Amino acid sequence: MGNSLPGTGKIEKNWREILTPEEYAVLREGGTERAFTGEYWDTKTEGVYSCRACGTELFRSAEKFESHCGWPSFFAPLAEERVRYLEDTTFGMRRVEVRCAACDSHLGHVFEGEGYGTPTDLRYCINSVCLSLEPAAGTTP
Repeated sequence: MGNSLPGTGKIEKNWREILTPEEYAVLREGGTERAFTGEYWDTKTEGVYSCRACGTELFRSAEKFESHCGWPSFFAPLAEERVRYLEDTTFGMRRVEVRCAACDSHLGHVFEGEGYGTPTDLRYCINSVCLSLEPAAGTTP
């Protein structure tokens, strides 16, 4: 039997049964979808973005902004305790990885000081394949 993930009750080996191959590659193996190909990179629909793996609500459309980078960008998570951060030194650079705090799935990275006119000066660059959008009542995707 596989190891249980903190706070989820899910067994690691079951992720392959739950997720598509692309979702698994990004969420569980830390991959990245190609820029400008994901479902939500340019979505303007109002609503809440949840972790595609476990359903935890992570980001709101009110904090989404256009960064023109090819991935959904947010200037803050819905709540700080919904995400966790890891130092990422792959590819010879130093970045901060963002993970779902509930199921430890890889979501993307957060960058600081890029000069976007947002309240936090942060850009949470999140893979679309890691998210599910629940549109706000009365809106259509």
